Amino acid sequence: MKLKLTLILGTVIFTNTIVAQTDVDSLMNELTNDQAPKTEAVYTTFKSPRIIMAHSAEMLPEGVLDFRILHRFGVVSNGLKDMFGLDNASMRMSFDYGITKHTTVGLGRSTFNKELDFFIKQRLLQQKQGQKAVPLTLAAVLGYTINTITTSTSIPFKDRTALYAQLILARKFNEDFALQLTPTFLNRNILYAPKDENTVIALGIGSRVKLSNRVHLLVDAFPTFSGVDQDFFTTPLSVGFDVETGGHVFQLHFSNSIGMNETAFLTTTSNKWGKGDVSFGFNLSRVFTVKKNKAANF
Repeated sequence: MKLKLTLILGTVIFTNTIVAQTDVDSLMNELTNDQAPKTEAVYTTFKSPRIIMAHSAEMLPEGVLDFRILHRFGVVSNGLKDMFGLDNASMRMSFDYGITKHTTVGLGRSTFNKELDFFIKQRLLQQKQGQKAVPLTLAAVLGYTINTITTSTSIPFKDRTALYAQLILARKFNEDFALQLTPTFLNRNILYAPKDENTVIALGIGSRVKLSNRVHLLVDAFPTFSGVDQDFFTTPLSVGFDVETGGHVFQLHFSNSIGMNETAFLTTTSNKWGKGDVSFGFNLSRVFTVKKNKAANF
């Protein structure tokens, strides 16, 4: 009888111990899972789909239309006779649309060389933080421009076109700083200088530095390595500010490039910062939701 009581008591104690240990293990697992860093996508590397001149790593959300006006005045070195360039202006107007959250298409019209431009941008990889971190955002851009100056009737249509391809590598290091590199290949048929070549190779460098909750410093440059006659042309460089004002992003900047599409600023920039041949300009972006999308991040 004593043996049976001992066995029963031992069984009860052992069972309670196992159950208690199981509860402790379950609680510890839950605490561990709660404390483990979750994988989250990183957005707003830049505040706009364009830095100043260049495409940025940002995409338009699905169903969102971005109406954009880029305005570039004359060079400030002309002084008062041209009101520091305000009497002369070049403009590009564009419509970009988010087909999906990873795909954006756009078209634009520039007064400089009366060019039409088209592009498609595809996000290939999204920067993420947490357990399964991805260190950068990767995107690709394919674009096409057409010079429509009707007075150049002696130039066949195919010789007034250009095609460019870009790979965008961007990283948001923190809320205050982001950096982007953009290897670029461009093939054009119009040559402007004796040493110009049809194929142009360049590397875009863009950066964003947060100054306040609504203002960011931007730098956007495109050194060229081949294809552009360095005796006539120079590196396109723009410096400016992003200003967030609710429904749109307003950019104020100075640039040595008059052209505002990839073909124009890569192959025709001849003004030099060192000589004061820079132009004041602004970019205005206004977005419209054409198709509602609950997962929008913009």
